[in-house]
Amino acid sequence: MIRAFVLSSLMLSLFCVSPVLGSDNLSGILEGIRNKHNHLPGLTVNYTREVITRSMSMLGNQVKGDIATGRIYFRPPYFLRLEQETPQAETIIANGETLWWYIPEKKRAHQYPFLEFGKELKLLSDIFRGLVRVEENFQIAMLMQEEQGAYGIELRPDPPWQEIDRIILTVTVGYDIRQVDIHNQLGSITRFKLEGLTAKEKFDENFFHFTFPEGVKLVKEGG
Repeated sequence: MIRAFVLSSLMLSLFCVSPVLGSDNLSGILEGIRNKHNHLPGLTVNYTREVITRSMSMLGNQVKGDIATGRIYFRPPYFLRLEQETPQAETIIANGETLWWYIPEKKRAHQYPFLEFGKELKLLSDIFRGLVRVEENFQIAMLMQEEQGAYGIELRPDPPWQEIDRIILTVTVGYDIRQVDIHNQLGSITRFKLEGLTAKEKFDENFFHFTFPEGVKLVKEGG
């Protein structure tokens, strides 16, 4: 469960998509994204996450899924902190060695080996650094948009992942990644809308390390 939560909670369609445009266009867009994002020393970004089941997606915009909001902090290569604000406070922190999932309401923190989530966290890092090296692990295609002002990019895991069918990114003409749709194998979608991305030069020394509040129970998971 936590694997799906991590990938869903740390990631970004306002537009309908249909198959593929030319590779020249795709190469130019990828280069634009990398030029804009790859040099960032770190970043913060606000997110809204919506979980849309297969039956909901068939109804279009008539039904809203489960929605959460919060903020993501990232420093290359794999330092990440997600602070969910609604519907309840939760925190995920990863620092290259350990991943913590803290639920204040339950006074409980789960601790996982970082390598248990290697594929998911590498994907997040690649996205936040401007899709660096995604060609090594994904088949990439550019999708036609029925609305102007954005591009669609499809990432299909190669070799396939057990949980995830594909990821679709919505990218503005200014090369900002504004939305991530994560399609699982059962037909549901976890959708992230990203706003207010800001470059950040430095973080506090222990920002990506979890400090246990008094009275919190530690649950060690995995190997």
